Amino acid sequence: MLFEELKPKVYQILNNNDQSVTDRLHLICKLLNDSIDYYNWVGFYFKNGDKEELKLSTYVGEETDHVIIPFGKGICGQVAVSNQNFVVPDVQAQDNYIACSLTVKSEIVIPLFKDGENIGQIDIDSETPDPFTEKDERFLEFVNQEVAKIL
Repeated sequence: MLFEELKPKVYQILNNNDQSVTDRLHLICKLLNDSIDYYNWVGFYFKNGDKEELKLSTYVGEETDHVIIPFGKGICGQVAVSNQNFVVPDVQAQDNYIACSLTVKSEIVIPLFKDGENIGQIDIDSETPDPFTEKDERFLEFVNQEVAKIL
């Protein structure tokens, strides 16, 4: 299984203390984007200080204007409030969706917890309709659990 093969690579990247946290997060984005064919944009958003908003940390994929996302707005903003995974099989069917690109068909956002607090999330866009399964959710939860250890 692809996800099981990626886990040791995730460990290797995150445990390389010779690189900055941001560089390691970027390498995780690159690993996922390059390894999973239906992952077309991969990024990490984090709570922006004391503000009720998310700030884009690093990503791989098409450039985005959505560097700051208010809590509650779009899929990422909703996850910041709900603390729940959000899988969107068809972004066109979502009322509160922030379009990043016309080619995006689906999205998955998994919250990232540190000491029980939702401090950020991994956000993945796909140009494939409805590709995400429970296996994606479990794998991305694993990635976030490992990322939390270096923050």
